[in-house]
Amino acid sequence: MKSNTNRQVIISNIWNKLTVFLMVFIFAFAKGNAQILEPVKWTSKIEKKSETNFVLIFDGIIEKEWHMYSQFTPEGGPLALEIAFKNQKGNYELIGKAKEGKTKTAFNDIFGVNETFFEGKAHIEQEIKVINPNLKTVEAEFDFQVCKEVCINSNKKFSIAIPSLSKVEAAIPTITEAKLDETKVPALVVDTLNTTVKTAKTETVQTKLDVKEKAQAPASARSLWSVFLVAFLFGFTALLTPCVFPMIPMTVSFFTKQSKTRASGIRNAIIYGISIIVIYVSLGFLVSWIFGADALNSLATNVWFNIGFFVLLIIFATSFLGGFEIMLPNSWANKVDQQADRGGIIGILFMALALAIVSFSCTGPIVGSLLVEAATNGVIGPIVGMFGFSLALALPFMLFAMFPGWLNSLPKSGGWLNTVKVVLGFLELAFAFKFLSNADLVLQLHFLEREVFLAIWIAIFGALALYLFGKITLPHDSPLQHISVGRLYLGLLTLAFTVYLIPGLWGAPLKLISAFPPPPTYSESPFGIGSSGVPNKTKKLPRGAKLGPHGIIVFDDYENGLAYAKSVNKPIMLDFTGHACQNCRLMENNVWSDPTILPILKNDVVLISLYVDDKRPLPKNKQFMTASGEKIETIGDKWTEFMISKYKTNTQPLYVITDLDGKNLNDSKPTISYVGVEEYSTWLKQGISNFK
Repeated sequence: MKSNTNRQVIISNIWNKLTVFLMVFIFAFAKGNAQILEPVKWTSKIEKKSETNFVLIFDGIIEKEWHMYSQFTPEGGPLALEIAFKNQKGNYELIGKAKEGKTKTAFNDIFGVNETFFEGKAHIEQEIKVINPNLKTVEAEFDFQVCKEVCINSNKKFSIAIPSLSKVEAAIPTITEAKLDETKVPALVVDTLNTTVKTAKTETVQTKLDVKEKAQAPASARSLWSVFLVAFLFGFTALLTPCVFPMIPMTVSFFTKQSKTRASGIRNAIIYGISIIVIYVSLGFLVSWIFGADALNSLATNVWFNIGFFVLLIIFATSFLGGFEIMLPNSWANKVDQQADRGGIIGILFMALALAIVSFSCTGPIVGSLLVEAATNGVIGPIVGMFGFSLALALPFMLFAMFPGWLNSLPKSGGWLNTVKVVLGFLELAFAFKFLSNADLVLQLHFLEREVFLAIWIAIFGALALYLFGKITLPHDSPLQHISVGRLYLGLLTLAFTVYLIPGLWGAPLKLISAFPPPPTYSESPFGIGSSGVPNKTKKLPRGAKLGPHGIIVFDDYENGLAYAKSVNKPIMLDFTGHACQNCRLMENNVWSDPTILPILKNDVVLISLYVDDKRPLPKNKQFMTASGEKIETIGDKWTEFMISKYKTNTQPLYVITDLDGKNLNDSKPTISYVGVEEYSTWLKQGISNFK
């Protein structure tokens, strides 16, 4: 009996030890495999350039499928990289703006901007001039956003050792590895992020962003292809203007009649076409070379660039509408004509240059507008744009020289050529206000809000429809006895587009032109005039609340939201989000708007949206130090720390359902992120059903 008792004690001890071992193993495994995500691994070094000048080099290795936004990403888009040098005053001077390595550019239809981002790796260089010979280190800090299905707003601090200036001569070249500080976020455990993301990939309804994220490698190539295609269409349109179209039969007849053989005529016409391409591509190269990559990258956000383009396009539009002619000096054309008489390849080249000069009154505004738009795609954009434009311009001269019989099928010159020019004038006028809108958005002046912008476009395209129907005539129009079928169809299409714009004044999304007007939130009535989604205006909003997406009442402060939730006895849905979080906007646009989810968010929960990228400073008495020694100074820092310490993750969007004591109501899946309608609805309903 005693032996049996001893045996039980031994077995019990072994089992207890085994249990403790398994618990320690599981904890260690969980801790090692579920940490705060850090998709960018940074290193830095310093290189000597001269006795007092050094180049700080920062290299980030970005995990596969993630991308980090550049410092040149426009305002109003995703969060751009911000670089701060903490101990600059009295120690060193920055030589120019930080330079970036290879980036990609793609249009983001959520924010309506051309975003610029790094993929795979990020390379940043900043030249400095040391003015304090006793300087030991340069303290730099990066604030950046990195995204795939979720987004992370991260912070990295660098402490880079500076070689003693007295020892510079003996240290050529000097390269020292920088000491890296930890990020703001401690290494805590992530509970459900990985499975959430995988589920999102399989169950989320495909959106435009999904397609973009999965095919991001050729993003810049896609963008340049779009520049080429648009430029090609611009070139084809330029052919139909009164300055260019009559030149086609005249020039082709010259080559066919002056050449001794048909083959030589075709050869000369091809050289003529290639000369046109060379001239315009050289113009694109000249623009890129004069302005440089940095200036071109800033086009989308620079206020004065956008205002300048607005004025330029207004001038171009006025010219096309018949106000005046934009012409180069006649002496230029005369000198070029003299050179064209020399014959041979040089003569043909000058003939092409003569075409460019003589047709400038028609092609100049088109080329100018195209260069402006193409330049927002970086230093290569103007070159690609001019190639597409000139190719469309040159092809007819070459093809009609090869097949002169086709000349008989060309329509005769007439008043329709001026009609094309006037239509282009209306389009130039409409696009001009896009650039003015960009400047207004950056400055947040609210002069050109969504309703005003749409009213201007409705007036412009309405006037264009009346012009096409013959109800409005302009200075250079020929008498119109009747309108052609083609003009009638174009008029009907323009009228339909004008009617389509009108509901936008009442809050319609207008997805066909989502990239052009200001966003719905930038308007006099953010949710549309008389929108059923907006609570009765006579009903006062709760203290600290505002109207969020789709008319949902939302709080942006946890304490205010909690107090209201207690007063109405409803569960809380925490929404960790960001002003520059595009995947957050996708969830709001595509999931929150679903008829099965929107009523729940409006009626059954209290929504608290906490913006982790809110840069507004906290009051001094509310700033604090974290356990890891980081000082929390901004509202965004506060919510980031709250998210990490409470929910063990640093990604957005992140959604949590809690009761009035902050206890999670959804034990099986405490948090959820970027998912589809069905999964989000199930998670939401399950959490609410557990509220007591």
